[in-house]
Amino acid sequence: MTQPFLQSKGTLRQQGFAELAAQGPINRLTLFTGVPVVLVTGYAEARTLLAHPDVVRSLMEGPHRDFLTEEQVRWTDRHMLLVNPPDHTRLRKLVTAAFTRRRIDELEPRIREIATELLDGIAAAGDGADLVELFSYPLPVTVICELVGIPVEHRESFRRWSSVAVNAPMHTPEEYIEASGQIVALIQELIAVKTKEPADDLLSALAAVRDGGDRLSEDELTSMIFLLMSAGHETTVNLITNGVHALLEHPDQLALLRAEPDRLPAAVEEVLRYDGPLQVTVPYFVQAPIEIAGERLEAGEVLVFALLPVNRDGRKVERPDEFDITRPDSAHLAFGHGIHHCLGAPLARLEGRIALELLFDRFPNLRPADTGEEPERPPGFLLNGIRTLPVLL
Repeated sequence: MTQPFLQSKGTLRQQGFAELAAQGPINRLTLFTGVPVVLVTGYAEARTLLAHPDVVRSLMEGPHRDFLTEEQVRWTDRHMLLVNPPDHTRLRKLVTAAFTRRRIDELEPRIREIATELLDGIAAAGDGADLVELFSYPLPVTVICELVGIPVEHRESFRRWSSVAVNAPMHTPEEYIEASGQIVALIQELIAVKTKEPADDLLSALAAVRDGGDRLSEDELTSMIFLLMSAGHETTVNLITNGVHALLEHPDQLALLRAEPDRLPAAVEEVLRYDGPLQVTVPYFVQAPIEIAGERLEAGEVLVFALLPVNRDGRKVERPDEFDITRPDSAHLAFGHGIHHCLGAPLARLEGRIALELLFDRFPNLRPADTGEEPERPPGFLLNGIRTLPVLL
């Protein structure tokens, strides 16, 4: 069967998922990696299973695991995304104590400043621009680097390495080991510096966080920063890019947003539902038989939640394939559900709102450049983005 999340064109990707969803909310197929999986495409089924106690993560199934040493695994995979309770409960409590809502809210003035500087650069460059290269990519990268505490001189290298790390299945084991090794080396260097001389950044806060006598081990701290650095910005890049693309493709919705800017938070939620930043979740595993939607999931089966069709499930939302920022309830699972719900969702929403607000305020005549082609969706397993977004100002 064709794997829809490897298609390069957005329409084919959505059509492929829609065809699978039409067969039922639970489908069995084989990934491009050769792994047989249960693909969940129904909203109610996904929400139920993501919160089910017998649907778990496994440390044995990370990228290129057969090629990694135990030491490399400890440095990259001991974070809360890949563990289960009670370890997950402990780690999430510690990380939440450092990655607070207050810390996120305090970033708003700086995010606005960064976005304004980028828009100034776009305006100075002339009438045409690629918004991915000049705006929607550098904004989240700069934010996450400043949040974590990554020095300016390392940011271009970090961008290159993180692209390989987050798209690991699309790269060779050697490429992944090289990129992840470079990220880990940088993290360990920064941990040594921040431990001796703490700063006002997330890495220093995570290194210092305590819960009674408990704290993050060095491997857990390295893994958590690895997760933040490799995945903490890519989804926001896609949220901003997909949001701009959706609004430009639906000028009536853009006009409504301009006339009623209070709809901006709802517009961001509709972008997350309509064209979210992820195609699928990382794999889960069934640890005991589960009956759902007339199917029996057996212990040991691999579960993948297809977020694009989940968020367009016609049983949950009316007119699911229409982009409508006036929806009273843009229910979606773009940030997951259950104990692994994305901790960075508030930051992504904040960056998305600021980016869309400032971009369309700055360029009231912004319109897509007529390239004659649909924007390219890069092949990949997890991410749902657009490679380039040429516009006229």
